[in-house]
Amino acid sequence: MFVECLGQLPDFLPDFAFAPVVADRQAWEAIPAAYRARLVAGGEAALEQEWPLITACAFMEYHRNGNRTRFEDLFFARRRMLNALVMAEAVEGQGRFLDQIIDGVMLLCEESGWQLPAHNSYVRGGPRLALPDNSAPIIDLFAAETAAQLAVLASLLEQPLNAISPEIVRRIDRELQNRIIAPYLSSHFWWMGNGDEPMNNWTAWCTQNVLLTAFTRPNTQEDRGRIVEKSAKSLDAFLKDYGDDGACEEGAMYYRHAGLCLFNALNVLSSVAPAAFSPLWQQPKLRNMAEYIVDVHIDGQSYFNFADCSAVADRCSAREYLFGVATGSNRLADFAASDWAQDMHPELPQEINLFYRLQTAFAAKAMLARSPPAVEKPDIYYPSVGLLIARDETYALAVKAGDNVDSHNHNDVGSFTLYKNGKPFLIDVGVESYTAKTFSPSRYEIWTMQSAFHNLPGFAGVMQQDGETFAARDVQVELGALQSYISMDIAGAYPEQAHLRQYLRRVRLLKGHGVEIDDVFDGDKPAQLSLMFSQRPELSADGLHLPGLGNITVHGHASAVVEEIPITDPRLRMAWPDRLYRVLLPFKSNRLTLTVV
Repeated sequence: MFVECLGQLPDFLPDFAFAPVVADRQAWEAIPAAYRARLVAGGEAALEQEWPLITACAFMEYHRNGNRTRFEDLFFARRRMLNALVMAEAVEGQGRFLDQIIDGVMLLCEESGWQLPAHNSYVRGGPRLALPDNSAPIIDLFAAETAAQLAVLASLLEQPLNAISPEIVRRIDRELQNRIIAPYLSSHFWWMGNGDEPMNNWTAWCTQNVLLTAFTRPNTQEDRGRIVEKSAKSLDAFLKDYGDDGACEEGAMYYRHAGLCLFNALNVLSSVAPAAFSPLWQQPKLRNMAEYIVDVHIDGQSYFNFADCSAVADRCSAREYLFGVATGSNRLADFAASDWAQDMHPELPQEINLFYRLQTAFAAKAMLARSPPAVEKPDIYYPSVGLLIARDETYALAVKAGDNVDSHNHNDVGSFTLYKNGKPFLIDVGVESYTAKTFSPSRYEIWTMQSAFHNLPGFAGVMQQDGETFAARDVQVELGALQSYISMDIAGAYPEQAHLRQYLRRVRLLKGHGVEIDDVFDGDKPAQLSLMFSQRPELSADGLHLPGLGNITVHGHASAVVEEIPITDPRLRMAWPDRLYRVLLPFKSNRLTLTVV
């Protein structure tokens, strides 16, 4: 798709007009007054903070014990603080925040490496080095993010910074050349794509930020041309792993690092070479990718989640809105504008990408002016990932077929998630805070990754296994006004040790009448179904009762057991209370049915 456009490249590739520069006071003063006030208040709060100290030993902690969060908290706090100062200075335009901005710029430029310790490797999945080697820079997600942040900052504030000292912007440009432009053109990082090798969100995310870096600073035409050619190949490598239905196998949270980064990569390319790349906005696949986020939305900040995706995600902002506008999707544009208007922090204070904050500031007026109707969310099936989503006025149901080789995979073939009146009924837990173990050969020792902690069966302790061959088969789907239905055999998701010949799962949403799950198996080991809840279910003779929510009638089970799971992990606590619950339902024979009302 992208490589085919290269034949239309012009001889001259101009700068990317990412936002009005700070000297354009009329443009900045046109941002809604309340929004500008929030940006200034954010900068004033940053003025009262001390810049975080990042030491070599803090970087080495991941190498020593696998902890990611302590270093990353410091790393990201610096970048958020710098963005707050920049946005406030741009809004106010009086120089009040410039000294702190200069300190922040120089701190970032003095960092030995911009990559995270967890990404400090030259080989995909290879050993992480204890410290960065600044003679051989690594371009990871956050090296590219930092580069884009500094590049946008330098162009936005170039005039007032040069009035203080031209060395500030010159220093930024040297670091960008040495850390990003030169290694990007001379090296091959795994996320750039290589034949049929699977890619993930890294490809679009890094490529977007390299393009922002290349086209917001004065790079040569030769370098810009080579970067466009290389980025086009990478974006095609990214797109090859998407079906035409546009489903993001990494889920709603990663859509914002995958689909939305593809959007901004094309945003840059179509701006600097419109004749070549603008026609891509009309591609149905891109529109399907854009609208995915609407389809997986449940209510408020709740989304259908699987793999490493959380059940609770940030609200939409300008990127979703502008993606909808660019692809002609009023459905997405309306959803994003409405969702953003409900955000308690619409100025995105936690965002480390300065460009995203600028996009949102300058789209705020248009989003606020939009009076969107309620967005329709019809039932849908995504065959590329085996995901069924069905709804009525009471229930929102998601069922996942697919396989166990997804990016950020959990062993969850056949699992389902159910919400009632916007509240979680049967849940997918998500993932704990990332550590070295999360992306190691020991990944599936982590409880949240295991099928036993999804709404799935086990067989005398034998759980599902990861890998492409561990998949659903004989999948049948029906979408209708009276019912939506999926049936599949998930026996293939289990290893030979399960002694399982067939496990037929049928899930139906009977519109206006509840949900039915019918499981029938043929195997040699006893089966036990796990069900996951965010509130304690009460056991009864005929099933389960969730106070204030509803009932599950169960047929074909022996005595049920309720297990309490304490939740202390900060990432999980963003979505769930301090206790989750697993109910174990042993099969009496070969069939077990659930009816949810």
